[in-house]
Amino acid sequence: MSTQHDRDSELAEQVASRLMDVLIRAGLILALVMLCFQVFAPFLNLMIWALILAVTLYPMQVWLAARLGGRQGLAATLIVLLGAAVAVVPTAALMNSLGDSVQGLITGVQNNTLVVPPPREGVGNWPLVGDKVHSFWMRAHTDLPALVQSMQPKIGNLAKGALGFVAGIGTGLLQFLGSLIVAGIMMAFGESGARAIRSIFQKIIDGPRGAQFADLSTATIRAVAKGVLGVAFIQAIIVGLCLLVAGVPWAGVLAVIVLVLGIAQVPAVLVTLPAIAWLWSSSDY
Repeated sequence: MSTQHDRDSELAEQVASRLMDVLIRAGLILALVMLCFQVFAPFLNLMIWALILAVTLYPMQVWLAARLGGRQGLAATLIVLLGAAVAVVPTAALMNSLGDSVQGLITGVQNNTLVVPPPREGVGNWPLVGDKVHSFWMRAHTDLPALVQSMQPKIGNLAKGALGFVAGIGTGLLQFLGSLIVAGIMMAFGESGARAIRSIFQKIIDGPRGAQFADLSTATIRAVAKGVLGVAFIQAIIVGLCLLVAGVPWAGVLAVIVLVLGIAQVPAVLVTLPAIAWLWSSSDY
């Protein structure tokens, strides 16, 4: 009995020791995972966008690489450069134009050279807000410096909001460029990456269903991306038609810029606000 008791005690000690080892290892792994997540969390959105771009653009990568003698790296580099040029050039031009417009507006207000056209008679007949809009508009027409002085605190808050808006656009553009670069790296190793993803899905979901789920995930991402392209195209058509009806110069070019901004998930207000300002300044409102 004593020998059996000793064996049971020894077995219990071994089980407890192994259990403690397992718990220590699990705790270390959990701590490592949490630490990695904290380090990776600021780049989570960038990596998600990079994965979406890589999956969406990979058919173009395959087509271009086939015409470049199978050079995957060169094809990915060309796609990244093209995407960066398409996204950065219109946005930079619009931001420069917007900055010049704002600077001109500030200079005109400071030098009292800005002329606000008088309101139409029909403005006062607008429901609910007609009288207030007509009165405010008339004050701006007759004595703009006094109106600006009376609204100094609100204008300051509005300027802070505008700066935050512009900063947000710049941050979004930088994030898009970073995602595009990471997507290019993913596409350069697309074949091995696709095999790894299929292997992961097959380990998580046993049998051939894993490959089917991988294909379904890829098809879903590409379908959503096509939806974004469709919405951007519709938005560009609507804005282009409105600008054309309003008689804004270069309406077709501005519509193309709206299309590019829509694909990059940048607000089309960067195009429409300068157009509205031009209409206002031309007294053709």
